[in-house]
Amino acid sequence: MDAPDVADVVAAASGDVASFERLVRKMQGPVWRYVVHLVGDRALAEDISQEVFLRAYRKLHTLENPDRFVPWLLATARNAAYDAGRYKKRRPVELLGDRQPDASDSRDPHIAIEVRDALERIDETLRESLVLVAMIGLTYQEAAEAIGVPEGTVKSRTFRARRLLIEMLGATDAL
Repeated sequence: MDAPDVADVVAAASGDVASFERLVRKMQGPVWRYVVHLVGDRALAEDISQEVFLRAYRKLHTLENPDRFVPWLLATARNAAYDAGRYKKRRPVELLGDRQPDASDSRDPHIAIEVRDALERIDETLRESLVLVAMIGLTYQEAAEAIGVPEGTVKSRTFRARRLLIEMLGATDAL
């Protein structure tokens, strides 16, 4: 994931609304994708994502290191999902994100459904690490900061989640 401009983070923390709007435009997709994988409900994820940006706007001045904006924002998203009380009551989500496949889509919808179903069967702690690293595009360090665990834990969870997905999908030759 291409990180937001640090100058925008600093300016937004000082109250510059235009800079904050740029941060929102840059991060609204990754935040929504993360939240939808946490709660399993697209509409609820939209509501929670809006709440995340409200919280971020109110608390951005407390961010000590503007370089760590993305993990900080995703930690805020995780907390908002927990606060919504739906994190543990997730439902299956569309793996293709915020769009439906069409004829020009290079991904096979049947494969996407198989992957989504396999992903749903993986323990939520493993799934969360995998989503942050493989789908959102965070580094292991950023993912660790976002979920509040050591970097090595994220690495091992991501590895285990990938291995489980490969085994569930019968692609053992990819190991």
